[in-house]
Amino acid sequence: MAVRPYQNEQPVRCFQGFTKDLNELADWLFDCNVTTVAMESTGVYWIPLFQILDARGFVVLLVNAHKVKNVSGRKDDESNCEWIRKLHSYGLLQGSFQPEDNICALRAYLRDRDTLVGCSASHIQRMQKALTQMNLQLHHVISDITGETGMKIIRTIVDSEHELQILAAYKDKRIKASKATIIKALEGNYLKEHLNSLKQYLQLYDFY
Repeated sequence: MAVRPYQNEQPVRCFQGFTKDLNELADWLFDCNVTTVAMESTGVYWIPLFQILDARGFVVLLVNAHKVKNVSGRKDDESNCEWIRKLHSYGLLQGSFQPEDNICALRAYLRDRDTLVGCSASHIQRMQKALTQMNLQLHHVISDITGETGMKIIRTIVDSEHELQILAAYKDKRIKASKATIIKALEGNYLKEHLNSLKQYLQLYDFY
């Protein structure tokens, strides 16, 4: 962290990333009569410091790292933070938009949900792979194996029921494929190892 040379005898200081150290950093800035801070947005590492500084009343500009490219020769952290401090003191940096706390919380939930939905989708593909390894072509005659018909059939298969007539009886009236076609699609090699894979992927899909 760098401050103007006249604000402290040691205008550049290095702090560790632990919460205690970040609070010491904020104390040091307060003692130096600093009111506004510019910092780079690097991954998620900026979040703890930003939150501490913002809570302490500092005006914090979160700057896109691409907009504070170092000039030639400025490669280390010390010269980089001084360069950011100088650009900020000249008013040349623009902070990224930061929504209110409740919007940030909502954004975090939505991002987590998106990640979990993506994980569930990957296990749908793995279920399809396990079915294909047994030469069960269910996903070719049913548009969505996670629909009502598909899931009933898959859960029944996992529960060790492989009688084709029984499986095909789960066909919903909205399914365009005929019962005979579904029976053909479900005829294959119900090998134990692939059934085990299908069971695990179904459990993971249900979890996500």
